[in-house]
Amino acid sequence: MRYVQIVFSPTGGTQKVADAVTEVWGDHVDRVDLSDPGEDFSKIEFEEEDVVLAAIPSYGGRVPELAAKRLGQIRGCQARCVIVCVYGNRAYEDTLAELQDIAKNCGFRVMAGISAVAEHSIMHQYAAGRPDEQDITELHDFSGKILEKLNSHDAASHTPEIPGNRPYRKAGGAGLIPKADKKCVGCGLCARDCPAQAISKEHLRTADAGKCIACMRCVVRCPESARKVNGAMVSAAALAMKKVCSVRKGNELFL
Repeated sequence: MRYVQIVFSPTGGTQKVADAVTEVWGDHVDRVDLSDPGEDFSKIEFEEEDVVLAAIPSYGGRVPELAAKRLGQIRGCQARCVIVCVYGNRAYEDTLAELQDIAKNCGFRVMAGISAVAEHSIMHQYAAGRPDEQDITELHDFSGKILEKLNSHDAASHTPEIPGNRPYRKAGGAGLIPKADKKCVGCGLCARDCPAQAISKEHLRTADAGKCIACMRCVVRCPESARKVNGAMVSAAALAMKKVCSVRKGNELFL
């Protein structure tokens, strides 16, 4: 039996949540990185006794299309699966339901679901510093309850009720394409690490709007802090979301 994380976490928030959950599982947890454009996900398959955590961020209330495509290539082979969606304190809407469907189509047995909050990847004032100590304690508690279910004799007969709508809400684009300013030194780290391969090594200061998913990895990882999104657009979006994002949202467990 293996414990495995399958994670899409361009800026690290989803990874922090995944790590908090699997800390309770044991000393060795393998990892599959859905943000790696060089990985052949069609070659990955599991066994029935494996326990898999599939964790992704919510983009506009949906599973990011790129993550959905890559996860959909993996063969679950009836392995037990815990699905996790992470959102920036606004709402996750149909993300968890869509993730459940993707996991089932891959052949996983979805045993539990978690919605968790992490710092917003664009408007960092929302859920700043989360997951925090309170979140980590709660996620550890969730993980213990999940293990209890997995170890019970009748676990397979209890399917979690996952919230969300089918058909899913229409996917929306953020429209925020990071660009580099004069501080760019041409190191190429952004092009190398872009999950969507939207940045050309020959034209580092821009990004392909048709490929960019506004994941903000290039912004977070730029050693010169040279990559940014349009400040006026971010401020307008933050103001529009202020009411719904200012109240602390809680994490949820679905067993």
